[in-house]
Parts: sequence; structure tokens; C-alpha cells
Amino acid sequence: MKRLTLLRHAKSGDDGSVARDFDRPLNAKGRRAARAIGRHMREAGLRFDAVVASPALRVAETLQEVASGYGAALDPQWNKTLYLAPVSELLDAIHAAPPEADSLLLVGHNPGLEQLVLMLVPSADPNSPRDEIAIKYPTASLAELEFPVDRWDAVAADGGTLVRFVRPRDLDPALGPDYV
Repeated sequence: MKRLTLLRHAKSGDDGSVARDFDRPLNAKGRRAARAIGRHMREAGLRFDAVVASPALRVAETLQEVASGYGAALDPQWNKTLYLAPVSELLDAIHAAPPEADSLLLVGHNPGLEQLVLMLVPSADPNSPRDEIAIKYPTASLAELEFPVDRWDAVAADGGTLVRFVRPRDLDPALGPDYV
């Protein structure tokens, strides 16, 4: 059994203060949301044998804040191909995960993460939170999938079960969308 956890970076600033999208930092709400997700990960007993992440600043800062809530560093392997990666690149990164790792945390961006979940999890289960992801995979949200395989390169379309989907607003309503 392999367990894949997908984490979208937390909310970043978009005030035009940086020249490149790659360099956008988290905003204050994003920092709070990432810490809340980290606390949830700790309380749920989530453990990771390997962590692979996009090197974008907002991902790096998300991992710092998650680690603060989680209570331990996550020590990612930075993978440039994950920056705004399409599903095919994300799947390549999963297939290349260390074979001895049974649990993998992949941290990146949308729309790739959302599309990846929709590809990996069949839509037949009416009790699955998959439909919520099809509507929106918000920033700092976490999806946990399980695969009845022994090798990461065996992870394939419709082969997973979505066992957890947690949005920051599920943990603290103040971390939900801002409506004016």
C-alpha cells in the first residue's frame, strides 16, 4: 500500500511587489492556514517517508509554516519541474519517488494538483470528497490518497482512494474565503 498526500501551497500575496510569479510570498492568512494544516497533520498522525516540492517561494514558505504547526521539519527534495506542473509532470514525480517510501508528500500548485486527484480517484464513490475537489481545491488544502500497489510507478488513473480532504476553513472558519 502506498499513501500519497497532496498539499497545495497556501495563499500568496498578489500585490504586484515582485516581478516574477515564482517569487510571490505568502500573505498573513496563508501563513495562518499553513500552520493550521500542519497542526492537523500532526494531530492526524500523518508521517511522510519522502517529501517532494516545487521550489517556488510560496511553496517553500508554506512548508516552513506547516512545519511550525506540525512540530517537525519536512526536508523536501526540491523539484523544479513541479512549478505550475501539469498532471503528466506530477505523475512522473510520483513514479520517481523512492521505492522504499510508503508515504509521499507532494507540495505544489493548481490546477495540476486538482486535476491529478480527479485523474487518480474514480468518480463512482458517492461518499468520497472527490466532488468537493472537482469544485475547488483551495490554497493550503490537503488531499490524502491510498493505492493498493507496492511500487510508485504502478500508481495510475482511477487507481486510488481518496481518504482525506481537508481545507483550512474546515479547521477554522476564519480561514475560509473572504466575501465582501
